[in-house]
Amino acid sequence: MLLIQKQLGKPMLTKEGVYTLLKGVKDPEIPVLSVVNLGIIKDVRVEGSKVEVDLVPTFAGCPAIHVMKGDIEKVCKEAGAEEVIVHVMYKQAWTSNQITKEGRKQLKDFGLSPPPVIKEEVTMELLEQAACPRCDSTNTRLMSTFGPTACRAIHHCNNCHETFEQMKPL
Repeated sequence: MLLIQKQLGKPMLTKEGVYTLLKGVKDPEIPVLSVVNLGIIKDVRVEGSKVEVDLVPTFAGCPAIHVMKGDIEKVCKEAGAEEVIVHVMYKQAWTSNQITKEGRKQLKDFGLSPPPVIKEEVTMELLEQAACPRCDSTNTRLMSTFGPTACRAIHHCNNCHETFEQMKPL
């Protein structure tokens, strides 16, 4: 996988290279999780020294979108892109199923319970389910659907008696 290829002796980014760069762009609310592992990068296009990135926010009012957009522009320009356009795709829906396997592990290692995989629709019963990221117990209870950010809920583990956050399933 080439980050940069040469065209007429001039270094140029590749699509695969941009994806590699984006693995270094973190979600400011969950700094161990990249925008790639969060599953919010829908597409990357590279034409010469121009890079376009399609980004789908986790929800329309996400305050971190502007930070992530700026970080994407910065890393691409630092790698040699002359023009970077980040399209925020509000008409497409993101779901927590788009979090990669690596991203789910990163969430757990960070102390956040990853959201369950959604098979049909999100119900209150699904919101109440969470595995403790510390002891893996599912003997937990939902304490509040309102966490420190709009995408997190607070749970308590009845086995290890730890309170923890879960990224909400969407």
